[in-house]
Amino acid sequence: MKSLKGLVVVMALVLAGMFAAPLVAQAQDFKGKVAYVDLGKLFDNYGKTKAYDKVLEADNTKFQDERNKKIEAVRDLQSKIAALKDDEKAKVEKDIEKQKADLLEFDRQKRTDLTKARDEKVREILQEIEKTVGEYAKAGGYSFVFNDRVLIYGADTLNITEPILKNLNEAYDKQAKK
Repeated sequence: MKSLKGLVVVMALVLAGMFAAPLVAQAQDFKGKVAYVDLGKLFDNYGKTKAYDKVLEADNTKFQDERNKKIEAVRDLQSKIAALKDDEKAKVEKDIEKQKADLLEFDRQKRTDLTKARDEKVREILQEIEKTVGEYAKAGGYSFVFNDRVLIYGADTLNITEPILKNLNEAYDKQAKK
């Protein structure tokens, strides 16, 4: 039984060596162009991102204003409750509880909607960045373009963030003018 296990181990090592040797040889013979991009910088400095940030901020402000009005309506009712008769108090307390529940549901739904809209826009922007990087890489004859977040080190001469950012913003400006 020991000899069978030993044979299996030896065969596995031989097979691994057979598959690994060509990969090592290919890596040593690689002559392609390699570059990387600062994805965070592309995302943050892309005109479309900045424009959407303004839209998102306006939507959030509108949400906060609506929410504050609902909170104020509840507070108004709570401040008036002390002056009411017992039978009226019960009715107003019931109304307050309903408004609180409505406020919680409104808050939950609006936050979900805002998050969903933001996530969709982020996905759209990242897809545009990926497409532009791909087009730039093909046009420039690059074999690989990496995200700087997966690099331990990258020479500044291999960083193609600026020309890609320029291409992104030029395309966005042309589209925005239409």
